[in-house]
Amino acid sequence: MQTTGNTLLVTGGGSGIGLALAKAFLALGNEVIIAGRREALLQREVAANPGLRYQVLDVSDAHDTQRVAKRLIADYPGLNGVIHAAGIMRGESLTAGGASELEATVATNLLGPIRLDGWLLPHFLKQPHAAIVTVSSGLAFLPLALTPSYCATKAAVHSYSQSLRYQLKDTAVRVHELAPPYVQTELMGERQANDPQAMPLREFIEEVMGIFQHAPEADEILVERVKPLRYAERGEDYGAFFNTFNDQMTAARQGE
Repeated sequence: MQTTGNTLLVTGGGSGIGLALAKAFLALGNEVIIAGRREALLQREVAANPGLRYQVLDVSDAHDTQRVAKRLIADYPGLNGVIHAAGIMRGESLTAGGASELEATVATNLLGPIRLDGWLLPHFLKQPHAAIVTVSSGLAFLPLALTPSYCATKAAVHSYSQSLRYQLKDTAVRVHELAPPYVQTELMGERQANDPQAMPLREFIEEVMGIFQHAPEADEILVERVKPLRYAERGEDYGAFFNTFNDQMTAARQGE
């Protein structure tokens, strides 16, 4: 994607990777609208980052997604990009039964981007150039058994991204899949934000923006730290790697 001269919507833009990407693209001279459910949080970030704009949006709500997409197209006729950074990641015990969080995870992580793209794409196709950035995860390729629904939705996002890219291959709309590793954000709470085993958010964003700038045609945006997960299935013994990885992560979260 082009990294300057865009009007970008960033879902999940009130915190974490979404907010950090929004600020990085704003610094390059793009017009950036951050979106999320918590208006007070969005207002605080807009006040702290002059030039940012905001829109309240619940991507898990089909009607809200349609309403906001139509409003954004009307208010920002130059809108030509979306970064799908909204996400839910929760631990789940499959043996405990029930699925109280399943619907919210699927609606936010998977249905939200698909629905939003459906409403934005007719507009994007009229632009000289446009971009859709889906956000999957290294866990789309090597699942963390502690968070099965999250990993399943991110694997689905990867599949969806490939299909969307293929269907748009003869258009001016580029589709990029950003697959983060374990990053210091509050996706799973304060512990993750301060976990020394996680990649510092600033380092992650710097590497991601470097890829966008130096490899604008890249289908997948992969920092070095995520590559062992992304290419785990190419190894000689995926099963052993899967078990070792999950044993280590389970041990690290004992007592939570």
